[in-house]
Parts: sequence; C-alpha cells; structure tokens
Amino acid sequence: MNTTNPSSTSRLPFARLCGTGALSLVLAACATTPVPVAQMALSSAALEQAVAAGASEHAPTDLRSARDRLDRARLALQADDRPLALSLAQEAQVDAQLAEARSHAAKATLASKAVKDGNRILKEEMGRKTNTINKDTP
Repeated sequence: MNTTNPSSTSRLPFARLCGTGALSLVLAACATTPVPVAQMALSSAALEQAVAAGASEHAPTDLRSARDRLDRARLALQADDRPLALSLAQEAQVDAQLAEARSHAAKATLASKAVKDGNRILKEEMGRKTNTINKDTP
C-alpha cells in the first residue's frame, strides 16, 4: 500500500526550482557592482584639493596620474564597466592624496629653508653688532 500523497511529491521539484531561482537572484544581486557615484565624487574632490594645495607646481607627476586615472574611470563608467571604474576612481583618489601630501611636504621644506636662512642672517647681524660693540669699548 502506497501511503505517500501524490500531490506533495509533485510539489517537491517546483519548490526546489523556486529555491534555486531565489538563490540565483540573491547571488546575482550581490555580484553586480553599483555605479561608483560616491567614489567618483570623492576622487574629484581629492583632485581639487591637490590642485588647491599647489600640486600643479610641487607634485605634477602625481597630479597627472590622478587626472589620467579619473579620466579612465569616467570612460570605464561610460562603457558600463563598473568594477574597473570603481578601481580606477579609488586609485585616482590615492594619487591625488599623494600629490597633495607631496605638495604640502615641498612647501614645508621651503618654509624650513626660509626659517634657516633667516636664522643664519640674524646670527650674522648679531655677530656684526657684537664686533662693533667690542671695538668701541676700551
């Protein structure tokens, strides 16, 4: 005597199919890369900050690299290659931050040199005045 319900066994393949389909949709949703709008904005802002910090003068190679990568990220985005666009935008942001840091370092080096030169001149002047005072005293 067969005690299995025929309607419950016929539903089993359908349930498996639905479960597999749902799992596939979840995995596909996780696998797609969203449009990296925020990263593109961050990269553009970092580039503007680098320019404002004087990177055009003090770190032109790094600045050029940042601009190039951001341009390539925009092209990748137009081609709907979101993972590449995201990666290039992140690299552009790092390059721009590096250009900004190098610019600040170059400015600090110049300021340090100016202070050292000022100290040297001040010491020379003090030495002259001391020599003048020593000559005037009997």
